[in-house]
Amino acid sequence: MANDIDLHLGRRLRRRRRLLGLTQQQLATAVGIRFQQIQKYECGANRISAARLWQLSEALEIPIGYFYDGLTEAEERREREAPMPLVENRSGEVIARKETMDLIRAYYQLGERPRRRLLDLAKSLNTELPA
Repeated sequence: MANDIDLHLGRRLRRRRRLLGLTQQQLATAVGIRFQQIQKYECGANRISAARLWQLSEALEIPIGYFYDGLTEAEERREREAPMPLVENRSGEVIARKETMDLIRAYYQLGERPRRRLLDLAKSLNTELPA
């Protein structure tokens, strides 16, 4: 199973290869491997070793750091978009509907003051919620 870093490196590899107008076969020939291996790297199915990453960076005429550019931002985005843990309400029902998740995401995109006002409004509409 592909790791997030393997997927990121594969995307960056594909992006640079396409930018240069190279086929998978041409890149594979340049580093002495079969094109199927390039396919596996690009989809994250196989990990790219340090030595192979060096060869790829040489063939693509880029520093090795290129492959890691944007990795931190991609990780942060995945964490923000990750499904929240399931929450159970008082009756034991699982609250995991898409609508609930959309509402929670929208709520946390608001500033602090609008969030407090919205929470106060929601509490006022339902007298069963504790204040």
